[in-house]
Amino acid sequence: MKHASWTLAAFATLLLAGTAGAQAPPNTVDAHIAAARAAASADYRNTLLNLCPLFPPAQPGAGRGGAAGAGRGAAPATPDRANWYAPPLKVFDNLYWLGTRQHSSWALVTSAGIIIIDTNFAWATDPEIVEGLTKLGLNPRDIKYVVISHAHGDHDQGAAELQKRYGAKVVMGNPDWDATLARKEYAGGIPTKDIGVGREGMKLTLGDTTMNIVFTPGHSPGTLSYTFPVKDQGRTLQVAYSGGTLTGNFGADGPRWDEYVASQKTIAAAAAAAGATVVLSNHSEYDNAYTKARLIPSARQVGENHPFIVGADSVQRYFTVMQECAMAGKLRNNAK
Repeated sequence: MKHASWTLAAFATLLLAGTAGAQAPPNTVDAHIAAARAAASADYRNTLLNLCPLFPPAQPGAGRGGAAGAGRGAAPATPDRANWYAPPLKVFDNLYWLGTRQHSSWALVTSAGIIIIDTNFAWATDPEIVEGLTKLGLNPRDIKYVVISHAHGDHDQGAAELQKRYGAKVVMGNPDWDATLARKEYAGGIPTKDIGVGREGMKLTLGDTTMNIVFTPGHSPGTLSYTFPVKDQGRTLQVAYSGGTLTGNFGADGPRWDEYVASQKTIAAAAAAAGATVVLSNHSEYDNAYTKARLIPSARQVGENHPFIVGADSVQRYFTVMQECAMAGKLRNNAK
């Protein structure tokens, strides 16, 4: 009997081990891309196309997603306004979109002033943010904080101007502050350091609103992501904001890929804990902000939800796309 019992127990152990092994997804480029594609569905195709290594790199370590220096702060001539300007729009009761057709800036309005999230290129600061707030019936002098997701030119070049003009406090990840203050010159100017955020993150409270700032290094060493509340016709909802997306310059740097993946898991967990049903990015190609924002003034039909409310499952799928594409990218680049 003892021998029979041992045999059954051993068989059960082997069976469970075999089942567990069969359930573990293979760690291959194709498997991760397939997982990313399934998570993206029809909702996040642009994120998939921009982030996933769908084709082998042209050169070893090249990766996908743009040049390593893209958006890092060069001072390009102001492009033709007809190609980038977008009118400001009210998206939620207390959240306003101030972006261009390619990049997003946001105004989170509280009972004690305004928090600006990302500032675009320097040439868009006045027409999109300052004039945009005025067109929406808001006062730029009420800007109290400027929160920068990461220190690349397409998101931070307006920070110094808003700080100088309105006395706004600039918030940035500590490593990105280091890079910012080391600059000799910069389009839009170099802000004075106000608030640095470390790995522990922080809570930023202004009036009746608290923003949870999450340290998510990867896209830049000091990238920040957030969760914060908004209201839709008086109903409170939670937003998850992704602070940095592309991985194009990671190459064979394995720890950089791992850090990025860990950060996406961190903000995904924060989003789940907050119950986020809205996901935002600072690039409108990822969250379709430019398109969705223009739908807001249209009357909702019976059964239609707010265009930006995608649901908790969809928010998690967005971060799954980012994780899986990064894991595929690491393998594609033979990063260790």
